[in-house]
Order: sequence, then C-alpha cells, then structure tokens
Amino acid sequence: MYHPYFRGKQYELITVREMAPRMKAAGFRPIIEPVKEGLNGLHKALKTVADVGGQAIVVVNPHYGDHADDGTAIKDLLSQEFQELSAIAAGILLKPGMTTEEAWALYEDYEDHSPVLIHAGFADVQGLSKKLGKPNESHCHIFFARACGKLYQNQFKGARRVLLKDGFERKRNADYDPVERFSDLHVLFEDEGMNGFGDFLIVGDDYSETGGPAYAVAIHLTFIDPDKFNEMWIHHFVSDTQDTPKDPAGKFAEALGKMMKALKEPDCKILETSAVKEYRKLFAEGHFPGLGYVKKLSMNHHIETLADYFKAKA
Repeated sequence: MYHPYFRGKQYELITVREMAPRMKAAGFRPIIEPVKEGLNGLHKALKTVADVGGQAIVVVNPHYGDHADDGTAIKDLLSQEFQELSAIAAGILLKPGMTTEEAWALYEDYEDHSPVLIHAGFADVQGLSKKLGKPNESHCHIFFARACGKLYQNQFKGARRVLLKDGFERKRNADYDPVERFSDLHVLFEDEGMNGFGDFLIVGDDYSETGGPAYAVAIHLTFIDPDKFNEMWIHHFVSDTQDTPKDPAGKFAEALGKMMKALKEPDCKILETSAVKEYRKLFAEGHFPGLGYVKKLSMNHHIETLADYFKAKA
C-alpha cells in the first residue's frame, strides 16, 4: 500500500526505526535510498523492521550520496545480514542513461533479494519488458510519477505497481503559505490502476547534502481533510523572525507557538499523534531539540496520519 521514500539520512532512519511497528501494522513498506557512507544506521533500521515482521526496500544503486558510484557496501550488508529475509528487498533504481543490459545485470545480481524495479527516468521500457517477460504478481514496479507517463506504466500491467508522487514543494521556509494542498493519491491510487502509492513525506524529492542557514524555521504538519474528499493538506508553521540565521531555538519557539494556537482551534483537523504530543511536551518545557529532531517528528506524524486514515477505512 503506502511506500514512504527515505533518502537514508540520520533522522530519516530514526523515523523508520520508531515507526516500524506502526508501518508493519498498517501494511506500509518503506523505501530507503542510502546516501551516507556509514551504514550502521541503515543496519539498525532494517533490523528493527525485520524484528517487528515488517517489510522494506533498500535501493542498491543510489542516485545520490556516497554510494552513487559504488553500491558494493550496500550489497555486502544485504548479503551478510539479510540474505534469508525476503521481506528486505533490493530496490534497483532505473536511472536516466542506464542501458537495458545494465539494468538486467543488476536484476540478476540481486535475484536472491526479491528485486523491486524503481523507474526513475529509464528509457528502454520495451527492451526491459522483453527481458522480464509477461508481467505477473511476483514482479513489483515503483514509478516516479515525474519520470514515467501512463503509457510507460501500462507496459507493466499485471504486476504489482506503485506510483510515487512528491506532494511537498520545497521553498525557502519564509516563502511557505500557512496551508497548502499536499496530495490526493492516498484516496485515488486504486483509480490510477495501482496497488500502492508513495511520497517523500515532508522532505520532498529534491536532494541536498546539507541545508542552508535557517533564516526562518518552519514546522510542517500534514492532515487529512474529511470536508475536502479526504485530501491531504499541509500546515507550514513559520517563525516570525526571518532576517537572521541566529537563534534557531527562538525561531522554533515562534513556529511551535503557532502550531499550539492552531491545535486549539475548534475546526483543527490535525490528528493527535504521538508526534503532536511530543510537540506539546517541547512547548511546555520550552525545549529546542534541534532541527533534525523536528523534521523527524513531522515525518513520524505523516506516517501516523496515513496509518490512522487506512485503519479507519478498513
């Protein structure tokens, strides 16, 4: 069903660990593209997923980060620690410029790891289709919506298909409107002919190694609006102070104060998740845990919100 896409930075991997029981219970399957050289965090995250009986997909040929040119360390981790676990699958990223022969070599190389094909700009769909043979339910294909049109996706009808859309438009924190539309794919993925859907949570698909100075601090919280056909929207709680990179703690307090005010509104649709409760605790204590921790809380909230939505539908 839901496939949240993580790029494998520290707090994203912590989210995978903390949310592993919730994702398992909801039938969610995280995708992790490792971007950092050290794989200890990835190992811990995958072990936690496996220990709770969940599933995950690990991109073995990342497009970004320290393993973009050589995925040997990722392969070694999967082979040494997760060889017997079909629930930990190898994700093969089909990139622009990749040949069918290169794609097929990777597919064969990871046959023992339940390979999943992630289509992200690959061109030779006909050649790959011939190699794979007739699509069937043992095949899983994940499509970056920005890179794969309907005709492309239709070549794999009969297989399990997942559509991945970025609902988060990255801007300067100071430029966010208070509330923006995020996505309706959680409602419509079956109408799209898909077996599942995914997104990039509240981080977005755009990748950068490090963030710039925080002239403004923003807290991003998604919510589902039953009055708007269960569309998902996103609050951007932005600090008033925006003219200096100094005092991130003070700016976080300003943004958090706006969130607390919104939570008191009688028509507030933000789900009272464990992450929101943690935000309330931080507000009461006047504590700033760091921007990475704040991002983690909002990612946790996003997963909890979708889990609650599908639980209510069941």
